Amino acid sequence: MADTVSVPVQIRSQSAVRAAETAASVPWYIWACVAAVMSSVVGGAWDISWHESIGRDSFWTTPHLLIQLCGIVSGLSCGYLILATTFQKDSPLRAHSVSMWGFRGPMGAFLCAWGAVCMIASAPFDNWWHTAYGLDVKILSPPHVLLALGMMGIRFGTVVMILSEMNRATGEYRKKLEALLFFGFVFFFGMTVGIAQEYTVRPFMHGARFYMVAALIAPVLMAAIASATKHPWAATIATGLYTCLHLAFTWILPLFPAEPKLGPVYEKITHLIPPDFPLLLIVAAVAFDLTRQKIGGWNRWAQSAALGAAFLVSFVAVQWPFANFLMSPASRNWIFATNNFPYFIPPRSAWVRNVFFPTDASAAAFWTKMGIALLVAIITIDLGSRWGNWMRRIRR
Repeated sequence: MADTVSVPVQIRSQSAVRAAETAASVPWYIWACVAAVMSSVVGGAWDISWHESIGRDSFWTTPHLLIQLCGIVSGLSCGYLILATTFQKDSPLRAHSVSMWGFRGPMGAFLCAWGAVCMIASAPFDNWWHTAYGLDVKILSPPHVLLALGMMGIRFGTVVMILSEMNRATGEYRKKLEALLFFGFVFFFGMTVGIAQEYTVRPFMHGARFYMVAALIAPVLMAAIASATKHPWAATIATGLYTCLHLAFTWILPLFPAEPKLGPVYEKITHLIPPDFPLLLIVAAVAFDLTRQKIGGWNRWAQSAALGAAFLVSFVAVQWPFANFLMSPASRNWIFATNNFPYFIPPRSAWVRNVFFPTDASAAAFWTKMGIALLVAIITIDLGSRWGNWMRRIRR
């Protein structure tokens, strides 16, 4: 009789657990930081387009305000979270917090708070710098570096907060947080690819240096998200989301009118200049995930070698012929946006003339560099896997 009664009880208990997992909601401070990062992403893409289409107008442009809103929102939300965790002795977060200078809070909150301080401090610093030295003397000026470090801190801190919650969760609630983690990694893709965009424009796509840069920035993120989640299609999902976000900027920004306010003006500008069509990293991500699913029993370095080869071979196989298409008149339309150039690019530039710029002195030099690119991909995949394994252990 006891056994007969226990079965329905167990069923009801399991159902209650599943219902609780499904009903669990993502904490407000994670949503606040995700919204803050998204504000900086939109503001950053808009600001780059603004500089390429109009030039630096003033600090009080909408893109600049959106970027700084990231620091304000994340700073206020994480500052409150740290103070509440510190002074509320019954706070549920105290058991999953770290201590710093007498304050307590999630590790990600401290990272976001420091990032916010850097971002907010960079605003008056940048204004003073432009007043003293002129408009956009160079991209990596001290205030711009401080701003970039702050944005990186907030993005990383947001991902750490998601990981801390996800690694303690189970069932449906964990799946919610895993989906949010994929979205968070999109910002890493955007940041790293954006930093390297000077070396990934169309004229360089038939040179080995282009593929060396790609091998340096993309495989580490694919390996990291794959190891952090163990989802069989983790790299594909994260790269696919990044590609969709990039396409949104490519297709939406040209809908808004603009004209240059600084000289010299070499190109006729009538609308905001969009970013280039995204690299076909999604194909390499699919190859990465397919390979990963077949080599689970291999040792660490053998896996890295196989994944590095899968990434590089698949990426070269699709990007090389696609580069030919991007150089052709067929790509000069709203979809591929290859007829858009910043106002300051001279008409004799290889970019404007749609010709490839030689980056390799000879065939031997090309293949040597491609061999280095393969080695770079293998090493970055191993580093990414180690990073992902570390992220799986985050609990605070």
